[in-house]
Amino acid sequence: MLDMDHSGSENGISDNGASNDNHRSRGHWEKWVALNVGGTTFRTTRQTLGRDPCSFLFRLCQGDPDLDSDKDEKGAYLIDRDATYFGPVLNFLRHGKLVMEKNLAEEGLLEEAEFYNIKELIHLVKERIAERDRKHDKSLMKRVYRVLQCHEDELTQMISTLSDGWKFEQLINVGSSYTYGSDDHAEFLCVVSRSTPVRVDGRDGQTEPTDRGKVLQQRGSRM
Repeated sequence: MLDMDHSGSENGISDNGASNDNHRSRGHWEKWVALNVGGTTFRTTRQTLGRDPCSFLFRLCQGDPDLDSDKDEKGAYLIDRDATYFGPVLNFLRHGKLVMEKNLAEEGLLEEAEFYNIKELIHLVKERIAERDRKHDKSLMKRVYRVLQCHEDELTQMISTLSDGWKFEQLINVGSSYTYGSDDHAEFLCVVSRSTPVRVDGRDGQTEPTDRGKVLQQRGSRM
């Protein structure tokens, strides 16, 4: 009787221990989710995927009945998307920062962010695209100079009527051109400039070479 009780006690302890280990193991694995994205497997936690409760990934790991989600032979959720862009998506869900390789296009990442419906990531990618386009547009602008010849009595009107983005740069006195009565009337070169887009062929469509204005500016600075 003593041996039987002892044996029963040992079995009970062993069974309980195995039961607790299995419970802990099951609880540990339930925290993790495997995703097969375009043939590449990613493993992450449900907490990470739950960063945006409105996203496709949150609904997927919660077992949303409205999602028709299949699994591969290893139990990973099958997602028919580009794995190259899923890395930055998953990393954003992990730490909240937009980090992507230089060889990836922002438009491609935006497409994935919109598919997964991750609002904050969509906003960040759109901001990055806008900033990139602003820098690109600025790099395609160049400063164009024009040199206008005028007489002294025409200066005020000419400068006051500048338009289309033209700005006054410098006035160069080239000496007296004619005498009317007892007064000398000076002649001036007025240097103006504006920013203009550069065409694909590298030309800006202006007839005057830009170097001419710069040379005249240097000349004027020595007068």
